Amino acid sequence: MNRENKRKQFEKGYYQNHPCEESFTCKNCGWLVTPDGAGSSHRNHCPNCLCSLHLDLEPGDRASDCGGLMEPVAVWVRGSGEWALIHRCRRCGAFRSNRVAADDNPVKLISIAMKPIGNPPFPVERMEEIIQKLK
Repeated sequence: MNRENKRKQFEKGYYQNHPCEESFTCKNCGWLVTPDGAGSSHRNHCPNCLCSLHLDLEPGDRASDCGGLMEPVAVWVRGSGEWALIHRCRRCGAFRSNRVAADDNPVKLISIAMKPIGNPPFPVERMEEIIQKLK
């Protein structure tokens, strides 16, 4: 069974209260994704490229008709200190937050987290001038 057909086979809200025990192939990179090693019973993105599919309106409801590829665009740290990914749907532009899994690619996570540092919204060579204007 693949993720696209789950909504058709189970009642509404099934995956909100039941673990996702099926494997799937990532639509972005082709990686075979298994629930083992995620550190959670709700695997929802590829541990290799961190992409997901837009299947839910609310976590686990499988109510979205979009089905677009959700790409990781940012990370944030929850109040508990847990990292979470911010995904944006390539098809409809929706944003979703997903907890980082135990076996997620650490290089990809750090790369996403460091992107704002490597590409600031102001010219770094004018940093001293900018600081002087703030005083």
